[in-house]
Amino acid sequence: MQAAATSPDRTDWPLILLMWLAGLGTAGQYAKISVIYDQLPEIYPHAGSALGFAVSLVGTVGIALGVVAGLLVGRIGPRRAVLAGLTLGAALSFAQAPFPPLPVFLALRVLEGAAHLALVVALPTLIAQVATERDRGLALSLWSTFFAVAFTLLTWIGLPFAARAGLGALIAAHGGVMAIMALVLARRLPVVMAAPQPVRLAELLAVHARIYSDPAISAPALGWLFYTLAFLAVLTVIPPYLPEDMRALTLGAMPLMSIAASLTLGVWLMNRLGPVTVVILGFVLCALISVALWAAPGAPVLALALGAALGLVQGGSFAAVPVLTETPDTRALANGGLAQMGNLGNTLGTPVMATVLLGMGYGGLMGVLAVTFGLGAATHLALAASRRRHSAQKRL
Repeated sequence: MQAAATSPDRTDWPLILLMWLAGLGTAGQYAKISVIYDQLPEIYPHAGSALGFAVSLVGTVGIALGVVAGLLVGRIGPRRAVLAGLTLGAALSFAQAPFPPLPVFLALRVLEGAAHLALVVALPTLIAQVATERDRGLALSLWSTFFAVAFTLLTWIGLPFAARAGLGALIAAHGGVMAIMALVLARRLPVVMAAPQPVRLAELLAVHARIYSDPAISAPALGWLFYTLAFLAVLTVIPPYLPEDMRALTLGAMPLMSIAASLTLGVWLMNRLGPVTVVILGFVLCALISVALWAAPGAPVLALALGAALGLVQGGSFAAVPVLTETPDTRALANGGLAQMGNLGNTLGTPVMATVLLGMGYGGLMGVLAVTFGLGAATHLALAASRRRHSAQKRL
């Protein structure tokens, strides 16, 4: 058992920014395919529905192995996991760039899912390690923006680049970014854990029970499930109800509102209330705004408010990990749970909400979203009560 992690005397912001940049490359493992997905049939004209796996295979690996990744990162150390993930990710992008036969391409995407997992577990674990206790909320709120920022950059910059240089050049450029970050971080990352320890099969089978039976380790992940169930669905199924002349502007601004709220109001509130309370507040606001959107369908100001409220959940969820856990290995397990539940929510969210929309209409969708957000808040409240009971029992 490791000792509790100690807080450094000062926050290493240059290193945190480098790790955040590596996070943009990590999110790019999804985004590089998502932004060109409509063009893939030109490369694989006979693939049909199998092309959908080009995106989803990365996520399904996370559902199956997210917690296992948390255990492995805790054992080999987050530094080794980051460098291995970046190196493997770079090699896989270079291998994908020529667009090999579809079965080979999909196999490479499965392997990329493993690299992605290593990074999304290890990077926030390291960020928490090199930030002071006071700055962790801000540092992890910054980390929480990596997906939205990466998708925005690949849409604004990556697509025009692909149009000029070709789709393969975009994939290769992503590999170059990952390789550069591996070289840079190899020189900058601290060694914060002991030598690698072997992982036994029995531990792999028991680790899920350890995480999800612990109200501290599991809380960020279980709350994150409800966030991810709703987030992509909101961006996917709500757009047709927005005014056509405001649709593009509103959709582009919603992720930016999430980022802005997370880094400003979210950080301010976390310093006063703690990250778990901020997550609960964010879920409650999301539920209330969903009801308001039912009463005023497609109101752009409410859609932007929903984006801002989601930002509170987003930043607070990552910042809760080092508050609720004390050692690097338990933080790695918590981040592994986050990865697993996040991939599960992302995979199920859009089809579930689309099915609700078809069966119950817009009002039903808003009702289900409100319930989903309410369940997120209720889950955190129940786990907080469980932690208080456990703490009281220890004092007796």
